[in-house]
Amino acid sequence: MTRTTLAALGAAFSLFAGSAAAVPAQAFTPEQEARTGKTGADNKIDEAEIKAMIRQKLQLPEQKNPVPVVMANQEALLHDADTPAYGPEKAKVAVIEFLDYQCLYCYKMTWEIEKVMKTNPEVRFVFKAWTIYAGKWPSSEQAAQRGLAVWKAKGEQAYMTYHNKLFNTMHMNGELITEDIDNAAMAAGFVANSIPDNSAALSRNDALAQQLGLIGAPALIIMPVTGATPDNITVLEGGETAEEIQLAIKKAEQTSQ
Repeated sequence: MTRTTLAALGAAFSLFAGSAAAVPAQAFTPEQEARTGKTGADNKIDEAEIKAMIRQKLQLPEQKNPVPVVMANQEALLHDADTPAYGPEKAKVAVIEFLDYQCLYCYKMTWEIEKVMKTNPEVRFVFKAWTIYAGKWPSSEQAAQRGLAVWKAKGEQAYMTYHNKLFNTMHMNGELITEDIDNAAMAAGFVANSIPDNSAALSRNDALAQQLGLIGAPALIIMPVTGATPDNITVLEGGETAEEIQLAIKKAEQTSQ
């Protein structure tokens, strides 16, 4: 998949998402409910249908089993120093999320991940920025670049503050602007006259997502940090709930070394 195709994928996903679900996300607060207006189950069905339409429209091959690719890329998934992570460094299980800060479904997934974090302090959460919307909305890459800068300069807690602050704006699908990114960075205690170029790290995330055959964000990989096998790895692509993620964590915990 070339970068041109990836840009087309992002544009197609945003188009189909907009038509299939005006602003899809799970309801949490009255404000979010007014903004989103759909249940988690509705979102999961919508996203599965959207991805099928995109695959057909872009004439992409049928998705192959991503687990062998996960097995072959454990170091890149689990131990990339350029990828923000939160949780114990010696955790037995990791949850890896591919996300875009302009992504409607990633907004919904943020709250599901937050629930899982609260009940699983022993799990490590890894956040791979995958800027599938950058060709249409440049702030997609700008937000990802700033997030990596916050992570490298200030660490995991500051990154989580930045990450959650961005999604709390509820500005996505083209609505996220530079002011939102600046405010989130300042909330995380990060102010810089210049931002280091992290394009190489983002390109690696892009290449890895393509190897995995991912068709859109968010996508989750739940796996043991050591002792991974095809039987204890779970790949989730869609509007998964905290309960589904928890089941995948349990599967990984039971078989991790």
